[in-house]
Amino acid sequence: MTIYLYDNFMTYTVLLRFLTLFICLGLNLTPLRAQDTSETKPKVGTTQTVGDVILIALPVATLGTSFIIGDRQGAWQFTKGIALTGFITYGLKFAVNKQRPDRSNDNSFPSGHTSTVFHSAGFVHRRYGFTYSIPAYVLAGFTAASRIDSKKHDILDVLAGATIGLGSNLLFTTQYQQEHMELTYSNFEGHHLLGFKFKF
Repeated sequence: MTIYLYDNFMTYTVLLRFLTLFICLGLNLTPLRAQDTSETKPKVGTTQTVGDVILIALPVATLGTSFIIGDRQGAWQFTKGIALTGFITYGLKFAVNKQRPDRSNDNSFPSGHTSTVFHSAGFVHRRYGFTYSIPAYVLAGFTAASRIDSKKHDILDVLAGATIGLGSNLLFTTQYQQEHMELTYSNFEGHHLLGFKFKF
């Protein structure tokens, strides 16, 4: 069991390193975008850019981890949860029509960035355990804060988004059953044997 948890942790650590690299590359490539002089667009700060990169990178890393460790059931549960999260989030956006703090449009409530990243973090927590979800929760919290900092959402939008993202996991996500580990017991002529099988 110790071997598996170590391997699982190493896999997650490698994916987090790729995620960090992805974020750094996203920051470095941001200034290369062509400037549109036909209209004045709001300036996008570094915090907002990092939040935008995490929006894509965290769900990809989460789903990728499930496939790498062979957890196809978990990958399917994640997919159903993220679909429900998106459906509820964008349904509310169009139904409520709340104006953003920066007055750019009327899609403020709830925060789609927040619901997506908190769904990913909540999935890791519920499926694989709290220890593995700590980095995901840190990234999700940063993304939520970046939406407030960039004046795209207020605290109510972000809290609603987090609630939707975490709540969808309650419907679809179950705890990971480690089928390749098995505790065995046998009794033969008064001798008791307790064993542990690990399938690679």
